[in-house]
Amino acid sequence: MRKVAAFAGMVGPVLFGGVLVILTLVEYDFMRGLGWEPLGLSNTDWPSGLALGPYGYVMTGAFLINGLLVEFFAIGLLRALPSTRTSRAAAILLLLAGAAMMGLASTTDHNVRTPLATLHGRIHDGCFAAIGITLFPSMLLFGWVFRGIPAWRSLSTYTWVTAILAVPTFAIKGAAFYVFLAGVLAWTIIVARRLYETCNETCA
Repeated sequence: MRKVAAFAGMVGPVLFGGVLVILTLVEYDFMRGLGWEPLGLSNTDWPSGLALGPYGYVMTGAFLINGLLVEFFAIGLLRALPSTRTSRAAAILLLLAGAAMMGLASTTDHNVRTPLATLHGRIHDGCFAAIGITLFPSMLLFGWVFRGIPAWRSLSTYTWVTAILAVPTFAIKGAAFYVFLAGVLAWTIIVARRLYETCNETCA
């Protein structure tokens, strides 16, 4: 299970990032038609707005699959790290973040500034907010857990710094959101790699 979780943590961000890049290029004109500004704030959120386009089902599937892979990743960390209140809380929060990611499959509204949001748009926005209130505390707690384990200690400060930098870029949106995505996806890959390495040492 730990190796499966490590694989999920390493492959998931690559797949998700690949979908974002390719689908953005394919649906670029569509997104611009909705009023999306690649380097600024707009009336349509990216990447959520990609689910509204002609290949929107790909984005919807990416939300579901990535959320599921985050779930596996969280379970792997729960099993690999010493069982403490802090590690369990961190893993549970990451599980909830994965569930919230899956909830983003509920399609966003075309215009996120409209006061008359649809039910599926409200669900999408609620899940987006849920990612923020679960993922960042999870990372901060994981940083504390890593600090007390020799094999993981080198990732402690890196985890804290990533979480601290991710908070404002998550909230600001626009071009800053690219920084959030890149930072969190990179953190997931690096932590998953460490999980795989420690599993090779102890699971043989």
